[in-house]
Amino acid sequence: MDMTSRMASHFDDAIDTFRTSAPALSTLLSRAVGLLFGALANNSKILACGNGGSAADAQHFVAELVGRFERDRLPLAGIALNTDTSVLTAVGNDYGFDAIFERQVAALGQPGDILVAISTSGNSANVVHAIEAAHDREMPVIALTGKGGGKIGELLLDSDVHLCVPHDRTMRIQEVHILLLHALCDGIDALLLGDTL
Repeated sequence: MDMTSRMASHFDDAIDTFRTSAPALSTLLSRAVGLLFGALANNSKILACGNGGSAADAQHFVAELVGRFERDRLPLAGIALNTDTSVLTAVGNDYGFDAIFERQVAALGQPGDILVAISTSGNSANVVHAIEAAHDREMPVIALTGKGGGKIGELLLDSDVHLCVPHDRTMRIQEVHILLLHALCDGIDALLLGDTL
């Protein structure tokens, strides 16, 4: 395969993944929007976490909430748990890397808050522990995974929402994850601003 064909194949595979994901995830996305909007409307907050590219996605999502998405509105309460280097290094040093999100959920989470947990494999130990801590705090979880959902898929409750991208390749999963997060932002804004733009 020449390089041009190789590059073109990425577009074809991404398009196929988006098309497969739409019917699988649209209803679940709508449910997730309802959970997020309900929490924000009741003065609760959204905590988000992930590692690597998923950390970037968590930070991006929270930036859209606290700043704005496509239209001006009041800032919304969100915290990306992977951004405070002092907390991450202190907890990682004293308790281990697997505890870096769990300790923050235990410290900051309250019943009614929501954890947005992102792991392409569904097996990130620190994200798994964050979900366990969220359940202990009576917080619903919206999990973004792929590759069948992994350990996270087995851990989630009926009150949670599992957005599992039907693909096994990390880059394709991450591409859909950013679409899912943008769709969540759009849905929240539509409910907040009373329209269906």
